[in-house]
Amino acid sequence: MCSLTPLKSTQTIPHPHPYPPSDPETGSTNRDKEHRGSTVPPEQPIKPDKNEKVPSVWSCALAGGFGGLIGDTSMHSLDTVKTRQQGASHMLKYSNTLVAYRTIFREEGFRRGLYGGYSAAMLGSLPSSTVFFLSYEYVKRLAINDFGVPETPAFLIAGFLGDLFSSVFYVPSEVLKTRLQLQGQYNNPYFKSGYNYKGLIDATVSIIRNEGWSTLFYGYKATLTRDLPFSALQFTFYEKFRQLAFSLTSDEAVATFEQTEGRSLPLYAELLTGAAAGGLAGTLTTPLDVVKTRMQTQNGSSKVILNSNSIFSSLKTIYRTQGFNGLFSGVVPRFVWTSVQSSVMLLLYQVFLKALNSDENVLEG
Repeated sequence: MCSLTPLKSTQTIPHPHPYPPSDPETGSTNRDKEHRGSTVPPEQPIKPDKNEKVPSVWSCALAGGFGGLIGDTSMHSLDTVKTRQQGASHMLKYSNTLVAYRTIFREEGFRRGLYGGYSAAMLGSLPSSTVFFLSYEYVKRLAINDFGVPETPAFLIAGFLGDLFSSVFYVPSEVLKTRLQLQGQYNNPYFKSGYNYKGLIDATVSIIRNEGWSTLFYGYKATLTRDLPFSALQFTFYEKFRQLAFSLTSDEAVATFEQTEGRSLPLYAELLTGAAAGGLAGTLTTPLDVVKTRMQTQNGSSKVILNSNSIFSSLKTIYRTQGFNGLFSGVVPRFVWTSVQSSVMLLLYQVFLKALNSDENVLEG
């Protein structure tokens, strides 16, 4: 039977915690007292790198423009599949995303099939992305720093207005893109869309000559109804997910907009935050995307004609004729497209922004 050996007078009992509770009178802790006499500062909230200044809105605009251009390029083929599913939902060969992808590639090829309408998409991608990021960063900073608007409403407002300002560039290119995507190959024997353009220039001239300039902005209301909430949600989710990622990938305090501005996340975190933001926003706005696609591509031979003056009426018409599946037709490729495109675009945005900001720091140094 063992016995307990009493502690010698010289022994001390270690406290179970490295820093005991605070003094009831002063409220200070032993940790605070230690730091006051130490060169090691206490734990601080996340702050930007002292060697880096907050990127200018012009750097954000350039980084966003090139990020958007490359992101759209990488995902254009999937966007074509999504457009076929929404614009020709009655055709069974496009009902499944993977089957549709293989079918278009086998029947029409890569350039004129899966990448049909690519030139039209690029025509609007660079200028619209540049204007969006310029507007978004300016409005966001103005709202938060000058007017004291809470972060979440500021993100929503900035995303909404950024997309509104950039829409003048991307809506005409969207009309041309969707028509060329639905057409596929010139004189396409595999898909009869009612359109038969030789290319981007022929499509532009034919639309203006036969249908008028206003047709390039046909479905403008439907496009804004889809894209304004999408951008507002996407960038609000992105900012919030990014703040959460900073908190989870470090031992520092919960991040806020000001604390994370100008900082980089690990590569996997940058990819995940962008993908989650884009995919979630894309899924929630799919019914509006269906209405937009149908409005911009419908003609006299379309089975169901939507009322271009009423988004709500168009949603009801689609639901009445095709049900819930009609409203969410193309949701899988849209989710994949928005998540991957958002992930690629926002990762490249951060990479370009870091490079541009470093150049600014060197020049000012």
